[in-house]
Amino acid sequence: MSIALRPVTGGITYRRWAYLILGGALLVPFILAGSVVLPLALIQVQSLFGDATFVLLILLCIAVLMLLTSLIPAVRTVEAAAVRELLGGPLSVHGIGSVRSWAARWRWTAWFVLHVLAGGAVSIATLFVPPAAVVSFTAPFTGAQNVGGVHLPSIHGWWRWAVPLGGVLSLICLVYGVAAVGAVLARLAPLFLGPSAADRLAAVEDQARALAQRNRLARELHDSVGHALSVVSIQAGAAGRVLDTDPDFVRRALAAIEESARSAMTDLDHVLGLLREDAGEAADRTPQRTLGALDQLIASSGIAVDLRVIGDLATVPQVVSREAYRIVQEGLTNVLRHAGKVPVTLCVDVQPEFVELTMINPLGNPSPAAHRGGRGLPGMRERVTVLQGQLTAGADGTSWRVNVILPLFLNSTEHIPPRA
Repeated sequence: MSIALRPVTGGITYRRWAYLILGGALLVPFILAGSVVLPLALIQVQSLFGDATFVLLILLCIAVLMLLTSLIPAVRTVEAAAVRELLGGPLSVHGIGSVRSWAARWRWTAWFVLHVLAGGAVSIATLFVPPAAVVSFTAPFTGAQNVGGVHLPSIHGWWRWAVPLGGVLSLICLVYGVAAVGAVLARLAPLFLGPSAADRLAAVEDQARALAQRNRLARELHDSVGHALSVVSIQAGAAGRVLDTDPDFVRRALAAIEESARSAMTDLDHVLGLLREDAGEAADRTPQRTLGALDQLIASSGIAVDLRVIGDLATVPQVVSREAYRIVQEGLTNVLRHAGKVPVTLCVDVQPEFVELTMINPLGNPSPAAHRGGRGLPGMRERVTVLQGQLTAGADGTSWRVNVILPLFLNSTEHIPPRA
């Protein structure tokens, strides 16, 4: 029962009614143009071609006026606001008013014409049905033969009491009819005014670009600042334990902490520069570190690293060299966190088509800074995947081994040797 009465008791019906009345109000200027202005302007056509051609020409002119009106941006803005506030329904607010192509403009034109015509019909019914229903209540007492402009035969006897019932039924039919028309328009609105397939695809592409940029910034912060914090934590802990017995070690540890902090500030400035660039501000153009800065990275890490370089690091393209540096940085951070200050063997092999990084360290005791569920290996894998390389990592006997192969050029992936 409540469902049956919902069109009568629900506020959405009367909001949609107001929306349709607005469409009827928009129809008035076109009616005036078709009944007064255009007949005077085209009076010669009627005398030359006849009444039928004259009427068709009037209708064509009205259609052209509707089309031109629907293309006015201010009209679309008002229409969009009315749809949002009055029509309701499953309409994407993001897509309202977004007109990027002529296809979208034609959909707006079709919607405008539909709104005006449906609103005109509802407005006419609203003008005549309620007054006729009110007059019908006087019929039993006056025997009125004219109800709302409709001439009825003389009403005698008990039949005159059926006239008010007909007036009530006409009001109910009007309310339910308005509810039905409003519901149909609410269902059609997303098809006419919502985002098109091209708009949705553009939105997905924008989201994908934003997500990729966020992931890139997250990797940069994790690899650079995370590495510095790990070094600071390990060096500070070690210095605290030998503060009274080995002042020389403490001085070296403090120097390593200072260098790590300075390096982290430089990397942080670079990441903030990327954020400012996204916000339309001038970005920090400080160059990122490459494989040529491995000596400084190793010195600031506080780990005994046996570095072996095969080939010329200068021949590695900048984009590959930067990512390789970050991978080594993250590898050293993982050693500190999960094995402590154990010796590491690092081999960088530069071949004509690829560069291979191999890091081996004993499976020592985890440091106090170790944590579970980190982003170390996943971050390294993301960098390798972007460059279409290969990564293997895992225990090899009593050691932990990380092997990374990065192609120097995108078309050189076929020359990468298969994984062991």
